Amino acid sequence: MKAINPATGQILREFRQHSNDQIEERLEAATASFATWRKVAFSERATKMRAAAQILRENAPQYGRLITEEMGKPIRQSVAEVEKCAWVCEYYADHAEEFLAPRPVETDASQSYVRYDPLGPVLAIMPWNFPFWQLFRFAAPALMAGNVGLLKHSANVPGCALAIGEIFLQADFPPGVMSTLLVGSEKVNDIIADPRIRAVTLTGSEAAGRSVASQAGRNLKKTVLELGGSDPFIVLADVDVAEVTARAVQGRTINTGQSCIAAKRFLVEETIADQFEAAFVEQMKQLRIGDPLNDETDIGPLAREDLCRDLHNQVQRSIAAGAKLVLGGKRLDRPGFYYAPTVLTDVKPGMAVFDEETFGPVAAVTRVRDACHAVELANQSPYGLGASIHTRDEQLAHELAANIESGFVAINGIVKSDPRLPFGGVKNSGYGRELADVGIYEFVNIKSVWSS
Repeated sequence: MKAINPATGQILREFRQHSNDQIEERLEAATASFATWRKVAFSERATKMRAAAQILRENAPQYGRLITEEMGKPIRQSVAEVEKCAWVCEYYADHAEEFLAPRPVETDASQSYVRYDPLGPVLAIMPWNFPFWQLFRFAAPALMAGNVGLLKHSANVPGCALAIGEIFLQADFPPGVMSTLLVGSEKVNDIIADPRIRAVTLTGSEAAGRSVASQAGRNLKKTVLELGGSDPFIVLADVDVAEVTARAVQGRTINTGQSCIAAKRFLVEETIADQFEAAFVEQMKQLRIGDPLNDETDIGPLAREDLCRDLHNQVQRSIAAGAKLVLGGKRLDRPGFYYAPTVLTDVKPGMAVFDEETFGPVAAVTRVRDACHAVELANQSPYGLGASIHTRDEQLAHELAANIESGFVAINGIVKSDPRLPFGGVKNSGYGRELADVGIYEFVNIKSVWSS
């Protein structure tokens, strides 16, 4: 496995993939550790989870640099990602016992209640775009519930994968409670089919989700899928355009636009569309493109060469279909995998940047007649991960939110995950939920006990 610096295109380091024997060792270790870990008291699990949080915070600059080197995220955002991982660890250390306490239910029995027991080893298949956060938002609730995890990370962030495994060992989690598998995608089906794996969680592409769900289904194993998104960003005519434009740029360009919950389709009421587009383009022009290790950089490289090609192809197909290019639209002439911040207007359903997920700093602007038209177009997508509504009419915003087909709606803000709120999507954006109390129930056996 090769870690390639996206800012230069040069190989940083190489790792040998785990052999079949090494995979077997880790599966055996996970099985053995589950037998004891499930019996460990919540207080002890919480102590170790808080230790992991402390390690993350104390080493945030070091881990942030590792993230940036391997996948190109601007360093300020990488460090913030690590700190957010510490937050989710502390959140579940504080709340897991409360969430999983047996719940009495009044029935015809002398005693009846619901209890929540761990499932066992869970395979976590994780992506490169938030290489620490995606894993920790799974691991914190799953491990606090008494499960154990095996991490199969994206091939371009092997250093992050190994560092995550070391964090859990340093925090005094027993060996095997959270293991890393350095394996390629070709090994995944066999690992899912292994009877020792009890469930699977995936954050990734729609294609990966279909493949994993199919294999897990054949083996009757629980899955949680958090897949792609093409989030609508609805702008109604009563907004402060300058304020909303700044929010729009932030929402589109977090992680250089490589986020499933980034704003991607900007649905703007036509009476203010000229004003919004002009301000949006001007602010996109001002973004600082450069070395992602520089604290001043806003836009770094895309994570891989193929991502640049795919994004440019989507832009070109959209222009050919009638979209108007008003900014960017090209790969930058410099080493690394840089793509210019891009704005397309006159975008309509049927164009690639409207129908498909765009993973990079490309914004698609579509004019709408009114709020109802905006919701109609927002829902005219195979995806349903997040959405945002921007208006001064709070009551209207909540009415619109009820009709948007997505797992998250932000009102006068950008979509972001929060340990206190459930996170996940509908339609082709996947199923199941992570985070909050709901997320911890995904990987437990919800067991009814009835006593006469």
